[in-house]
Parts: sequence; C-alpha cells; structure tokens
Amino acid sequence: MNRADDVVQLHSVRKVYGRSGGAVVALDGVTIGFRKGTMSAVMGPSGSGKSTFLQCAAGLDKPTSGSISFEGQEITGLDEVRLTKLRRERIGFIFQAFNLLPALTVLQNVTLPLRLAGRTPDDGKVAEVISRVGLTERRNHRPHELSGGQQQRVAIARALVTEPAAIFADEPTGALDTRTALDVLELLRESVEGAGQTVVMVTHDPVAASYADRVVFLADGHFVDELAQPTAEQVADRMTHLGAWDALKVRGRY
Repeated sequence: MNRADDVVQLHSVRKVYGRSGGAVVALDGVTIGFRKGTMSAVMGPSGSGKSTFLQCAAGLDKPTSGSISFEGQEITGLDEVRLTKLRRERIGFIFQAFNLLPALTVLQNVTLPLRLAGRTPDDGKVAEVISRVGLTERRNHRPHELSGGQQQRVAIARALVTEPAAIFADEPTGALDTRTALDVLELLRESVEGAGQTVVMVTHDPVAASYADRVVFLADGHFVDELAQPTAEQVADRMTHLGAWDALKVRGRY
C-alpha cells in the first residue's frame, strides 16, 4: 500500500527481459511504498527479482510497464539527463562490491558525487560524514590500504555526503565479517534515525534484516509477505517457508 509520506512508490511495476518464448518476468505487477525515515529490508529466494526491484526503484533501470515516483515526482518517464541529476542529488547507493575508485583517497572518493554534480564540497560537512563512519585518520588513504569493512564505510560516507532522501543498498554486508557487518548496519540505522533518511536494503541475512523496521519478501516477481519490527529468528523462519513455497510453485504444485 502506498502512503502520502512514501519517499519511493512503485505502482503495478512489471519488468520483462527478452521477448516472446524467451521472455523472463523479473517483476510482475509490484505495488509498494517506502516511508520517509524508515529502513526496509527486501528478501527472497535466488531469482525472485530482488536486484531488478532495487534497480528499478532507484532509477537505474526502467520498468517495462507501471510507474515509479520519488518524493512525489514521477520518474518513469524522465530522460537520462534528468534521471542522472536526480540520482546524484537525492539518491545514495551502497553496493556489496564497494565500487570505490582505486586511484582516489578516502576523501576524494567520498566527495566524488558532489564534484560530479558540480557542487563544491563543504569541508565541515564532509569531515563530519567521514567522522561518522570512523575514518578521520584514514581520509588520505587509498582503497588498497583499507580493510573490506573500512572500504564499505567509505562507500556509506559517499552515499551520505549528498544528504540524499533515500539510500538503496544491495547486500551491503555480504562481503564483511560479522562484527564489521553489525557496525555497517548501525551506521545505516543512524542515517534513518538521525537524519530521517529512507533506507531500502536487499539482503539474504536475517540478522541484517532484523535491523530494519520492515522486511518485505519477494517470490517469483511478487511481494508475497512482510514483517514489521522483525527479529532475526522470525525472518529466518519466514524465509524457510518462503523457500518451500517457491520450490512447490516451480514444481507446479501451486
């Protein structure tokens, strides 16, 4: 259900890859909204459409049909120039692979989105963001001089520096050890509770999902269930049943 305070809204979104007999339906009429100042986790079996959903919701890919709005603005029909401007100014991205530029320092990687948008970085705000992720002493280091957890912190700082309305995270803790993963999740929660940002995170990890206000479950291109204020145990149990449901559907039992 979509609400007036949703930052991101998808309505009847369908995404099909290929044509005729070889067509694959990745999303099949998805309608969902994500409220301001909340953290949502998106989960589902492999091939359920999670990555496609995230790419469409974030304006990285266009749906075959349906509509997507961001902060009340319909973005489905925007040309690439306006879409790029929106992504640079109002949307943050965090990926499992970090996607840092190896030749740039921490400071340069963090401020890159501002420079690409033609904005002069505010030194005080940049320093604050870098401090929030605990990398003040590493600001002049390059990615190869950092641990995996530190590189993900740089990616988070880069996502936060433009003060986006929404942050889309694709398996942000997938390449991290348990302790570092929890630190990253705490940082994402801080962005929600402290700055009122909206975080939408695709994850396979029930513990990561338990940091969210809501977990929504995808199966076969449909949102089929959700949990509010979930525990890791509740998420794991629901995923077990969801996987069984998906397997039965593939075998033609449902």
